[in-house]
Amino acid sequence: MMFPTTTAFYAAILGLIYAGLSGWVIGGRLSGSVLFGDGGQDSLQRRIRSHGNFQEYVPLTLLLIALYEAGGGSHGWVRGLLIVLVIARILHPIGMLAPANSPRQFACRGGGILATLIVMTIAAILLLLRAG
Repeated sequence: MMFPTTTAFYAAILGLIYAGLSGWVIGGRLSGSVLFGDGGQDSLQRRIRSHGNFQEYVPLTLLLIALYEAGGGSHGWVRGLLIVLVIARILHPIGMLAPANSPRQFACRGGGILATLIVMTIAAILLLLRAG
């Protein structure tokens, strides 16, 4: 088993994105004087959910890809999945702040989570095929 260097590189990028989302939530809390929860502020709630959504999906997806890479999986698949994941995780919070039912909300929020789920699913299938 080798060290998954490609996944590690993209994990670092995703870590910076997560830090940015954390700062975005903190900034919303400070500007709205909200210590806990969302204070009934829709914009802050959207920031919190963007942060939470990232936390819910990215770690498992990275783990699946890292295991696939460490097990000698295709470098092309690894890099492709990680590039799509980074783009998806940038798009999602952009869509979370878009007006309801707008094209931007559909494309960015919907596209971001759909792409994340597709990456997770493909990574899981590739790992199953590789491990089997």
